Amino acid sequence: MSKSFALSLVLVLGLIAPVSPTIAQEEVKSLRGELALGADSKEPEIRNWAKDRDPIPRDFIQQPPLVPHSIKGYKINLKTNKCLSCHSWTTYKKAGATKISQTHFADRTANVMADVAARRYFCTQCHVPQTDAAPLVQNEFEPLHSVKE
Repeated sequence: MSKSFALSLVLVLGLIAPVSPTIAQEEVKSLRGELALGADSKEPEIRNWAKDRDPIPRDFIQQPPLVPHSIKGYKINLKTNKCLSCHSWTTYKKAGATKISQTHFADRTANVMADVAARRYFCTQCHVPQTDAAPLVQNEFEPLHSVKE
């Protein structure tokens, strides 16, 4: 028997060999509970969003700013971005909003652009509103002392 045939046989047998019973019997638990992916097509539960307020302090360096108001009904798609109606450089003063950072105008290769870069256009990928929801998992996170007020 050639070495390459023997090696191929070992690899094939390893792929089709039964999984260890202890590994197969371990149960994976989900934060969704018993609900399978895609089984629930209803909208998520509406929470009580925080009322409009001053900017929320950050807990770690380079944390994207948190949204201090409700964004219910805000449209962000390829044609429109409701966030920019208040936070763009041309409207932030009139709206009394925080202006969008200069970092949002650079593409992946650091080319500065006249408009918001595509990778920064969908605001809610990084910026999230606050709500009164209970944490999904327990944690012991402590903000950095250097960024605490």
